[in-house]
Amino acid sequence: MVKWTNHALTQLRHIHDYIAQDSPLYARRVSDEMVHKTAKLEQLRYMGHKVVELNDDLIREIALYSYRIIYEIKTDDFIEILAVIHKRQDFTEEDLP
Repeated sequence: MVKWTNHALTQLRHIHDYIAQDSPLYARRVSDEMVHKTAKLEQLRYMGHKVVELNDDLIREIALYSYRIIYEIKTDDFIEILAVIHKRQDFTEEDLP
């Protein structure tokens, strides 16, 4: 099961709202693709790369467009989406919930 934290959902909403200022259609497409891509983690939980800043094998990231989707492997059948951040944003452990 893949579950999004409230923190990550809030970030996703902010991304959607920002893109929607220029293109509501593209905003919806980006949001939908992020959710769709994270759903694949149910079968391929290690498909992402280890987050370099954290050096923890269980906290990983997948990339989509200009964003890093940070997730944690909690158990063999439970993945938690922790954050969605822009690739140019400085990332530290404090950015996680």
